[in-house]
Amino acid sequence: MSNLLLELSSQISDLAQRVSGRVLAIQARRGYGSSGVYWREGLILTAAHTIRREQEIGVTLPDGRAAKADLVGADSGSDVAVLKLAEQGHGLAELPGLSPRQDLRVGQLAFIVARSPDSGPNLSVGVIGAFSGPWRTWGGGRLDNYIRVDARFYPMSSGGAVVDANGEIVGVATSALSRIAGLAVPVSSLESLVKRLLEKGHLGAGYLGIGLQPVSIPESLRTRLSVTNQVGIVVLSVQPGGPAEQAGVLIGDIILSLDDRVIEDISDIQAVLEPEKVGKPISAKIIRGGNPVDLGILVGERPAGRRA
Repeated sequence: MSNLLLELSSQISDLAQRVSGRVLAIQARRGYGSSGVYWREGLILTAAHTIRREQEIGVTLPDGRAAKADLVGADSGSDVAVLKLAEQGHGLAELPGLSPRQDLRVGQLAFIVARSPDSGPNLSVGVIGAFSGPWRTWGGGRLDNYIRVDARFYPMSSGGAVVDANGEIVGVATSALSRIAGLAVPVSSLESLVKRLLEKGHLGAGYLGIGLQPVSIPESLRTRLSVTNQVGIVVLSVQPGGPAEQAGVLIGDIILSLDDRVIEDISDIQAVLEPEKVGKPISAKIIRGGNPVDLGILVGERPAGRRA
């Protein structure tokens, strides 16, 4: 038994050493350090919620050298930020092409490999606590998989590499997308996120310019209009000059569907307003004064801090 434990201990130590060669310490928020995963071409992936400045971000390389990086782009919805090292010659190996991980199972060993500028590599050991398909975060981001990591999250864990027992990267660790557990932003989502952040610095989600609230639709009205919705979304405010106002949307309108998708919750609207919808027209079916109305809305680009 002792030999088995020694072998397991040695394998975990080897895994931590191997992976930590691609994990850096990040100092971009006073009193709140984080980690980052070296991606390729001088790019570092980290957790967006840990970034508070855009330039002269402190970075500690795996060999202990200090470096600087600048913010390329960030998305709070997926909690991903891309940094670029200010200088070349860092000697870091690029990650190989990463394939989507559909083979993860609940209960598999999972490790968070992070780095502190003071104590060096950090390792947290746990399991994949939950694994499921596509989901939308509280901030409106859409990720290909929900991966809950049941391992201890330390102050430097966010932005670190989540790896399996083979040392293959599962995703980037984040403590900001769930109030109950730490998660991993899956590798299957990272490539497209990085590409869009490099192009625009943000994801450019769709935007209508309206304030909304769910409202029950009376059965008599549903019957008269042959409406399937139990609930619609009432418009509480319309931004002057915004896409909705330009399309003729009024306060008090009840949205039933957008782009032929039934709308019964705010998250349904966010699901329609994907980044690729920006600049494209969508159809809207609404109730106005008890009567059905069809409108066409040209989707705008969401300003920072707004949801719909």
